[in-house]
Amino acid sequence: SSSEGFGVAEKIVLLTFISAVILMAILGNLLVMVAVCRDRQLRKIKTNYFIVSLAFADLLVSVLVMPFGAIELVQDNWIYGEMFCLVRTSLDVLLTTASILHLCCISLDRYYAICCQPLVYRNKMTPLRIAVMLGGCWVIPTFISFLPIMQGWNSIGIIDLIQQRQFNKASNSTYCIFMVNKPYAITCSVVAFYIPFLLMVLAYYRIYVTAREHARQIQVLQRAGAPADGRQHHPDQHSTHRMKTETKAAKTLCIIMGCFCLCWAPFFVTNIVDPFINYTVPGKLWTAFLWLGYINSGLNPFLYAFLNKSFRRAFLIILCCGDERYRRPSILGQTVPCSTTTINGSTHVLR
Repeated sequence: SSSEGFGVAEKIVLLTFISAVILMAILGNLLVMVAVCRDRQLRKIKTNYFIVSLAFADLLVSVLVMPFGAIELVQDNWIYGEMFCLVRTSLDVLLTTASILHLCCISLDRYYAICCQPLVYRNKMTPLRIAVMLGGCWVIPTFISFLPIMQGWNSIGIIDLIQQRQFNKASNSTYCIFMVNKPYAITCSVVAFYIPFLLMVLAYYRIYVTAREHARQIQVLQRAGAPADGRQHHPDQHSTHRMKTETKAAKTLCIIMGCFCLCWAPFFVTNIVDPFINYTVPGKLWTAFLWLGYINSGLNPFLYAFLNKSFRRAFLIILCCGDERYRRPSILGQTVPCSTTTINGSTHVLR
């Protein structure tokens, strides 16, 4: 309502902040997609197919959802009609749900890669299964977005309240109001957030336990000096490198998941609570929680850049127009005679 509207100074600050968020989300997610498409080593990692699809979903949020929400927020009026309001709301629910389902799939991929044997991982994560999982990340959200919203299932029993809030006679303004009844609020929140969140917590807990056990075994072998009678459980160079790589990836993705939950948990908690307290949550609080969730769409690329060495190198190559300093061969330096060293109980060849 007009009583909850923003002043001129607040609108300027909001417009500046929102523009920065949208620009950050568009450029960051485009950078992730281009990096994986151009870097052959990134394409070899199966997890990155989920990351590219996630970046595409976040890119669509920043292009198709955020700008219209920003215009309505700043102008305090919805000028695009009732049908486009339904379409925009459906896209909002679809794309944000797709994001968290992608993160759920990523956690399952990391679980099989780290907690299972390599052969089990290859059998589980076949190209066909990855394609099916990616398809599910996009198809499942349609059943809680376009289907119920276009049919009006979310507004059953609260139509009068929605119509009352859609129009403000005092300021002659129209709003794109999305309100949900109790059954839809519970169903949507459980499917879009709580079940995937539970699966991710369980997967990352098992990854943490496994990584900690492997680290303990490596420390024991290192202190013992790799005895000759321990060859059966002595980690070779490939397995040790694989474990370090997968553990780093798991930590990075765990931080990404944590940021996602911190950004979206306030919204989904409020989404369930609001119908049971007579829809008394203030409009500005809804707006704050919603844009806190949108911020996550621009946050993931920066997490990749700072926490993942492979992505960081790929970003630098793109931003520096293919500067040779950042390409993989430069890490080895100039060709020199090879020597060997022992790290964490494994023999490594050094140039």
